[in-house]
Amino acid sequence: MSLQADTAPGEFADLTEPFRRELLAHCYRMLGSVDDAEDVVQETYLRAWRSYGGFEGRSSVRTWLYQIATNTCLTARQHQARRALPSGLGGPGQDRDAEFAGSEFGWLQPMPDALVTGEADDPAVIAATRDSLRLALIASFQYLPPRQRAVLLLREVLAFPADDVARMLGTTTVAVKSALQRARARLSDVAPADRQIAEPTEPTARALLDRYIAAFENADAASLERLLRRDATLEMPPSSVWFAGGDAIATAVAGLGSPGEWRMVPTAANGQPAAAAYQRSVDGTYRAFAIVVLTASATGIARLVVFGDPGLFGRFGLPLTWELEPRSVR
Repeated sequence: MSLQADTAPGEFADLTEPFRRELLAHCYRMLGSVDDAEDVVQETYLRAWRSYGGFEGRSSVRTWLYQIATNTCLTARQHQARRALPSGLGGPGQDRDAEFAGSEFGWLQPMPDALVTGEADDPAVIAATRDSLRLALIASFQYLPPRQRAVLLLREVLAFPADDVARMLGTTTVAVKSALQRARARLSDVAPADRQIAEPTEPTARALLDRYIAAFENADAASLERLLRRDATLEMPPSSVWFAGGDAIATAVAGLGSPGEWRMVPTAANGQPAAAAYQRSVDGTYRAFAIVVLTASATGIARLVVFGDPGLFGRFGLPLTWELEPRSVR
């Protein structure tokens, strides 16, 4: 339905723009990709603009936007591959690159905190958003069939009533309750171990990040070994191989190189401490290498996921080369 002639663009923006960040977070939980989530949010606002003339207030604007966004995600998911982390493909040490080469498969992407939380947001809202974006949790969501995933997110993360979810998805309340039960059961089967890790306070997590950065920039193997838990895991997409325990520690230490080879910028992704790593090239320029997301615990770093995709740096507001010292994007 077309927009009514007397509907001003400013009115539409005033009503809908306050929900853009949370819709982006929702679409990311559904799709596991920042790129795909941003595309879906843009499509959501386009569809909402086109149909706003027929919006009669039978639900809130927020509910209406989530209905459009969720169904747009479900449509997009039909044409996109499941996204995963290496630990979701097999056991540690297993090289499955050849198996997935050329297949319809994608890697999970990290979500910059700055894209989904604003400085003016309520601290409780920020905390809840970050908790629901933990990397291990997002990876778990990807195991669920799309409609089960939608029901779980709408009911348990966003707390929409079952009747509202049924209307959003064009189904019955009974079907919503059944899908939720199946989603809960499946999620408990596939939940990674580090979802159960007790997280430290924010200052402690930040201190761990600072020590991790210092260890890498100084090529300090002893310090890095002390920071990593004995049962730590290391993942490095786009490689399918991942490591656990002693192998993870040895592989991390082997990547240190010599002092001055790395420069890192502290940031935050998925509600977790993260670092943008730049590696020195032969001409002395530091070039974007990877976004590293840490799972911090009270006893050290439990998990490192090294996203080796320089294309992610733009999402974090960071340059591809280190010329002047980049600002912190915590």
